[in-house]
Amino acid sequence: MVETGGQLWSIGELATLCGVTVRTLHHYDQIGLFRATGRTDSGHRRYSEDDVCHLYRIRALRALGLSLEHVRQILASSPSDVGAVRQLLAAQLSALHQQAEQAQRLQHQIQALLDNMGSTTPGADHFITILEGMTMYEKYFTEEQRTELAQRRAELGPVAINDAKAAFESLVEEGLGYLSTNTPVDDPAVRDFASRWDELGSQFHSNDATKTAARSMWQDNSRELSARLPWPEDRIQELVTYLQRVRDTG
Repeated sequence: MVETGGQLWSIGELATLCGVTVRTLHHYDQIGLFRATGRTDSGHRRYSEDDVCHLYRIRALRALGLSLEHVRQILASSPSDVGAVRQLLAAQLSALHQQAEQAQRLQHQIQALLDNMGSTTPGADHFITILEGMTMYEKYFTEEQRTELAQRRAELGPVAINDAKAAFESLVEEGLGYLSTNTPVDDPAVRDFASRWDELGSQFHSNDATKTAARSMWQDNSRELSARLPWPEDRIQELVTYLQRVRDTG
């Protein structure tokens, strides 16, 4: 019988919402890492909000580079209370701060959870949002590339990263200005702007493969990503297209 009270998800629904496969959830069940707290009368798994939180902890620890066995040990020794979740959120936030600027959306989400976290664990919807973001980065960047990005950001340090964020905002405003005045893409000022834009990105993407992965992620998810920026979504997409036209001119 399924416990009453609170939202419940089937295994298929949970897999879809959290960006994992049903096969993965079955595997986690088989090794005793993650099991549904309830079942229907016919034996079908039903996952609760507590289960979503538990899945978040597993995925977050895996994203930090831990093996399944290490994850199992940590979860076994660390109760699923507010303090444990808070520590894990802080650890994941620290790691994300060392990744590329594309991780900025996820950083803000986790920081908001930490800032607003009182005496109770955040709801399942918060963790689902974070899991969706984690899935996106894992899809486009290999584990080696994610490690490289993390190391690069660690080398830069928080001051340089904040300076880069300020420079990015300034470049966006500058680029939107060129768009507003329909400045030709071969204008020397625009070419200089595009060069500075790419130089800024190169601080985080040290090789062509990582840069290509970042651009692929943007191209495939441009609407979703640009919608999270503090500028009109359509203008950001126009700016990215404009930049590519500048690069194509050589």
